[in-house]
Amino acid sequence: MPYSDLRKGRYSEPGREYLVTAVVQGRVALFGDFSLARACIRALAGTERETDACWLAWVLMPDHFHGLVRLGDSADLSELMRLFKGSSALALNRALGRNGRLWQPGFHDHALRREESRIAVARYIVANPLRASLVTRLADYPHWDSIWL
Repeated sequence: MPYSDLRKGRYSEPGREYLVTAVVQGRVALFGDFSLARACIRALAGTERETDACWLAWVLMPDHFHGLVRLGDSADLSELMRLFKGSSALALNRALGRNGRLWQPGFHDHALRREESRIAVARYIVANPLRASLVTRLADYPHWDSIWL
């Protein structure tokens, strides 16, 4: 899907929850490296301090990110993802001693409907390492968090 198609119809609604996905450029498994994963997670935490948004659940897979975020009254989804991808790219490029794109352009988003269970979506997100056979117990995977689990 072309990058421009990812943005069609995107609207940030205050107070709404969104399931978002961002993918590393070339699907390189950068986050298989523990220190790089933690640098990315620090950038994610920084987005909560700098915006009016709250990450309800997230998982950092070796080559991509899934998150469930609730926007506050002044948060904008595109701006939040720009901040996350930009700050994480800056930190990782610095750690790797390189320049260039870290993430694929754009991101996928899904606005949760009222009838969708937030807990079920959070469980789906954090169970990604189990489905990918990276671990046999979620407790063994270090790069996830959820306010419900």
